[in-house]
Amino acid sequence: MRIAVGSDHAGFESPEPFYKPSIVAHLELRGCMVTDCGTSGPDAVDYPDVAQRVCQEILEGRAERGVLICGTGIGMSISANRHHGIRAAVCTTAEMARLTRLHNDANVLCLGRRVSDLETCFLLVDVWMETAFSGEARHVGRLRKMDK
Repeated sequence: MRIAVGSDHAGFESPEPFYKPSIVAHLELRGCMVTDCGTSGPDAVDYPDVAQRVCQEILEGRAERGVLICGTGIGMSISANRHHGIRAAVCTTAEMARLTRLHNDANVLCLGRRVSDLETCFLLVDVWMETAFSGEARHVGRLRKMDK
């Protein structure tokens, strides 16, 4: 699977290991082809710019899904969800990660460096990657309403 990954400076906050490169490596170990959409260090950047790059990768067909990291995941999710065709979800539990794929067909997972430890983030990525959209009529209908 092709995954676009981006973070603001929170993905490189101390202490090490830094979240963004660790999550990229985790995805690559899962066999994913990762496109790095920035940033690459701890210098402050604006999260909407990074979210825009990840969303473009998905909407233009170069990636199937995306992962965004900021302090809480909230800013990234708000920014990403402004793009028609993007369904971004902040997840802090495995059940949230499972349900956002199963019911909402989320194509962007948003993670928070300041609210989840790295091992939890790995678990969230794994559950989110392994869960398929249910395709149930009620969920498809709801997605269609959002796409209007």
